[in-house]
Amino acid sequence: MTTPADIFSYRPYWAKRFGIAPELPISRDEMEQLGWDSCDVILVTGDAYVDHPSFGMAIIGRLLEAQGFRVGIIAQPDWTSVTDFQRLGRPNLFFGITAGNMDSMVNRYTADRRPRSDDAYTPDAAPGRRPDRSVTVYAQRAREAFKGVPIVLGGIEASLRRIAHFDYWSETVRRSVLVDSKADLLIFGNAERAVVALAHRLARGEAIGDIRDLRGTAWMTRREEIPPTPLLQRGEEEKPPFSKGGLGGFEAKVDAGCFHNPYKAEPNCPPSAAMVAAPESRTATRALTVVRLPSFEQVRDDPVSYAHASRLFHLETNPSNARALVQAHGERDVWLNPPPIPLTSAEFDRVYELPYSRRPHSSYGAARLPAWEMIRHSVNIVRGCFGGCTFCSITEHEGRVIQSRSEDSILREVADIRDRAPNFTGTISDLGGPSANMWRLNCGNPRAAAACRRLSCLYPDICRNLNTDHAPLIQLYRKARAVTGVKRVLIASGVRYDLALRSPAYIRELVLHHVGGYLKIAPEHTESGPLSKMMKPGIESFDRFQELFDRYSREAGKEQYLIPYFISAHPGTTDEDMLKLALWLKQHGFRLDQVQAFLPTPLALASTMYHSERNPLKPVTRNSERVFVVRGERQRRLQKAFLRYHDPENWPLLRQALKDMGRADLIGNGKRHLIPLDKSPQPPFFKGGLKAPAPAASPRKSGHSPLKKTRHFPPLKKGG
Repeated sequence: MTTPADIFSYRPYWAKRFGIAPELPISRDEMEQLGWDSCDVILVTGDAYVDHPSFGMAIIGRLLEAQGFRVGIIAQPDWTSVTDFQRLGRPNLFFGITAGNMDSMVNRYTADRRPRSDDAYTPDAAPGRRPDRSVTVYAQRAREAFKGVPIVLGGIEASLRRIAHFDYWSETVRRSVLVDSKADLLIFGNAERAVVALAHRLARGEAIGDIRDLRGTAWMTRREEIPPTPLLQRGEEEKPPFSKGGLGGFEAKVDAGCFHNPYKAEPNCPPSAAMVAAPESRTATRALTVVRLPSFEQVRDDPVSYAHASRLFHLETNPSNARALVQAHGERDVWLNPPPIPLTSAEFDRVYELPYSRRPHSSYGAARLPAWEMIRHSVNIVRGCFGGCTFCSITEHEGRVIQSRSEDSILREVADIRDRAPNFTGTISDLGGPSANMWRLNCGNPRAAAACRRLSCLYPDICRNLNTDHAPLIQLYRKARAVTGVKRVLIASGVRYDLALRSPAYIRELVLHHVGGYLKIAPEHTESGPLSKMMKPGIESFDRFQELFDRYSREAGKEQYLIPYFISAHPGTTDEDMLKLALWLKQHGFRLDQVQAFLPTPLALASTMYHSERNPLKPVTRNSERVFVVRGERQRRLQKAFLRYHDPENWPLLRQALKDMGRADLIGNGKRHLIPLDKSPQPPFFKGGLKAPAPAASPRKSGHSPLKKTRHFPPLKKGG
């Protein structure tokens, strides 16, 4: 893996003479005020335009501006005509299309496929301001508005749909978004390196159809037109290592160890003998190898082939050793270059210290933007997650390699918030990212990191090569608290508690100084069956964390509580598992307000389990492990009801379910019961005269806090 050029080392484009825009223009009038006659790049987004580094379009816009390009924003356009797409005129280089910080389908629909009543990324949270599958619709309208202008897709929605994928909302396998959008190029994952290089090469006059060597990009081509490049050439395609009961399709040969057994904790993905003997030769060979996935037609018609393709896809995500992927769609191929090389800390710092206004565009006036209000006083310190949770989309988008900002850069942003952020009262709402406590944590063995193909650094056990030292993060917290004018620094991002257990000193620092009464934490379940399909640690880790949390809360003299997150209806979860979870919740006095039902997002491993009923965490064959899946609406409602066993609206459903499960002993008014007896009217006359029915016991366990989740919006996907 060669070291790429610094993204700020390019010679600036000539338009840099126009200087920095107070806010990127969204209208022709604003362009004229800046002295522009045209835009070089126009970004189309499904979110309102917020010039803050927690919003992807702001990062890409300001980054391209720093390269000297004139960037305009078309935010939440009317997609029923081309008028809004013509608002800023014809871009000189390309249209950049994104659905926004969230997948448009996740943004618009609940896990039960019902339309949401609000949209946190829209002024005043108004719903319905973006179309379904926004990337595809916006790309089609941009093409209609100005024929011949290159169309480039990016953001999380494009990343999750870069190959054939299961679509939960239609219950079908859909083609790559490149096919339906007819886009010229797709940039997946962290886009900074690719988008900067692309803009400069287009500005030099290269045709977008000739730009095929950028990491982190995907495109379509006719099969006979595949050109060899310095990055890619046709590699030898080998049949998969299956005999009886095997699958069709192709898979390149891979090393033993991590590939064949991602659960294996020892020896934790050591370099293969070939890598140790000749690492440079081995790496060069892999860089010129292409892995052909089963075709769209195969995965559409055969769920087992889909699971096989999903496994191959996820094993090619390490930037140090990932190979190019190709998947046939009819007579054409979708080609994916290896993932982008992570940013260095110096590059990461500069990206987040670009001249953002840190507020919504002035045209929104006094309108509320809930997503911005939630993060306006927060600082993003890290990108990526090596946890590998199967239901999470971070791996498919940001990757498993942790990118960390420097301590100095973070403290400068804290001071900048203090000096410039409107209505700042002295509280930094978060120092975090996808996970609160992965800052500066990476593999401590470079050779192992170069060869590793594990799906998670934390499951089933924390890899012995992983640096788990939280001391630098403790130091960062202390310095952030010491910034003049800062009264409190809270941690709102979720804490990976199994990792935190390696550093009790970190837990103490967190609990004593950085918890605002409640701390989010995500055990997700209590039973080993569901947890093994989520790649999450056992509930024993949560119990140990809670012991330390309670101990340090008492030491601080504070009444503080954990807010546990749990998922219902996840693949591998039976009704018996949910019953055991409900009994655990009752035993521990947890009364959850908002709960989460599993929502299959494109490309996630858990979504593969949901669709195929196979386990892609192990090699997939016709006879491989089957996964139990909850599909029907009634059973999904039942599993969700177990999480809210205390809600009277759920009692009729739970009573019937407990009887069907042979657990009617859990229905009653005693402490050992899960739900009370039926309180429907009974005949008033009994032997011995009138008798009043005994009052039902309160579902709240006395002596425990009424623990409820605070109302929250879907988590922001921070980064580019």
